[in-house]
Amino acid sequence: MQGDPAPNTLDRLDRAILQRLQANGRETYDAIGEQIGLSASAVLRRVRRLEDAGVIDRYVALVRPEAVGLGLTAYINVRLEKHTESHKRNPMDAFRASVQAWPEVVECSSLTGEMDYLLRVVVADMAHYSRFIMDTLLKHPSVQDCKTSFVLDRVKATTAVPV
Repeated sequence: MQGDPAPNTLDRLDRAILQRLQANGRETYDAIGEQIGLSASAVLRRVRRLEDAGVIDRYVALVRPEAVGLGLTAYINVRLEKHTESHKRNPMDAFRASVQAWPEVVECSSLTGEMDYLLRVVVADMAHYSRFIMDTLLKHPSVQDCKTSFVLDRVKATTAVPV
């Protein structure tokens, strides 16, 4: 990211633009401008400034996993070996690099506490999950242990941050 502005440098119009774009990234600058009392060109200038500052990271299409045959979501807590002889690299570096190539992993966060990482994994079904665990995750030389929780119901799912 480029120079992140301090949160207090965002005025109410910037925040209103961000709220609308998070709700609908395809909303026109005309429509946003009408809702917040700015011209489309003023909205465009502000959006470009927010992009340049790294406040707006990127634009994406959000795909429902179930709609593309990925009906099972799991959260996997992973603990790594602290020292491994099979790698010259640090085990965490090796794991971080490997995670980038695993399509089932849609999110990976480094954690404090007993476990080192939390993975959010989307797969077709339990057989797909089992293959991922047995053939990929547990075969990674840095992985010592993992614990899985399966999602039963998505109570809240948003990509919007409270601006």
